[in-house]
Amino acid sequence: MPCPALPDGFDFTDPDLLQERVPHPEFAQLRQTEPVRWIVQPPRISGFDDSGYWAVTRHADVKYVSTHPELFSSNLNTAVIRFNETISRDQIEVQKLIMLNMDPPEHTRVRQIVQRGFTPRAIRSLEDALRERAGSIVETALANAAADGSFDFVTNVAVELPLQAIAELIGVPQDDRTKIFDWSNKMAAYDDPEYAITEEVGVEAAMEIVSYAMNLAAARKECPAKDIVSQLVAAEDEGNLSSDEFGFFVILLAVAGNETTRNAITHGMHAFLTHPDQWDLFKRERPETTAEEIVRWATPVVSFQRTATEDTRIGDAKIKKGDRVGIFYSSANNDPEVFDDPLRFDITRDPNPHLGFGGGGPHFCLGKSLAVLEINLIFHAIADALPDLRLVSDPRRLRSAWLNGVKELQVSTG
Repeated sequence: MPCPALPDGFDFTDPDLLQERVPHPEFAQLRQTEPVRWIVQPPRISGFDDSGYWAVTRHADVKYVSTHPELFSSNLNTAVIRFNETISRDQIEVQKLIMLNMDPPEHTRVRQIVQRGFTPRAIRSLEDALRERAGSIVETALANAAADGSFDFVTNVAVELPLQAIAELIGVPQDDRTKIFDWSNKMAAYDDPEYAITEEVGVEAAMEIVSYAMNLAAARKECPAKDIVSQLVAAEDEGNLSSDEFGFFVILLAVAGNETTRNAITHGMHAFLTHPDQWDLFKRERPETTAEEIVRWATPVVSFQRTATEDTRIGDAKIKKGDRVGIFYSSANNDPEVFDDPLRFDITRDPNPHLGFGGGGPHFCLGKSLAVLEINLIFHAIADALPDLRLVSDPRRLRSAWLNGVKELQVSTG
């Protein structure tokens, strides 16, 4: 049955829409009336030669698509649901070298290698260093604040710990972290005219990261160190990554590990400052459930896509082979069939089976433990050093087709 809340031409991947808001009312209407709906798009507007995609909005259906890679491929059209209309098919094909856009068994092979760097022991080994860095980041933001105590939370706090964590993890010198930040911004922000970044600039930035990472890998092969790079690349013939595979893995870290965590931290801070009861609760009790609720609330990746490998069904919807299928995490994470009062920010929410780290299956977020650690550490540091932080203005949102991003969040200590 048609969804009365959606006017003709409504598209959940419209970057103008996501720059303004996450379309929660429309998601809610679809979950109730047409949970798997065909969304019409003009040909090539997303970079694909088709007429649209299926929007999957219920928690259970997003999990189903995510856990059946034999039916729903990440590789055929990549996991990115909307590129710029000027992108070429060759540029899309290159992105299939990134693990996010692989299917088993190739995905399985690469993931088994790179997960060596994300074992519980590996993450625990970073904790002391990252705790110190979190404290330093907050102290530096305070020291560099304007005379009235104001500063931009995104650039002064949220971006720093994810960048420094990646640098710590793979042995990138801290002085180079701004390069990674700049390159990842250019890859992810091509839909935002403020950055004046084209697809070509984004591709060039991706190649810069690949080149940087390949040089790092080559240096570790010649002179191994006690870091993850050496573990992943030092002996290709023993099941490790080639230099170019490592390069594309660093692209994934730069976007999936950097962009998503910094946006979760930013949305989390905004949620705390607009829900002062929750900020008071956090400062007082520091619930262990906090980070998971921040990720559910933020859902930094609004959606990814899969492509049907054969004719199949999701509920009442008949999906044809080759159809693109959008899995909308922002909708799934607010499904009232799963979450009690989902529009309430509740840092004590437990259980919390959100899909902010993916819907399960082969692409469940490899860096979940690291992201949770970073979120916990930075908010402990903020609560200790800046307990009276207040909001100065509403967040300025990123224009993006699939990221729930924030470019600026002005806060003040005064």
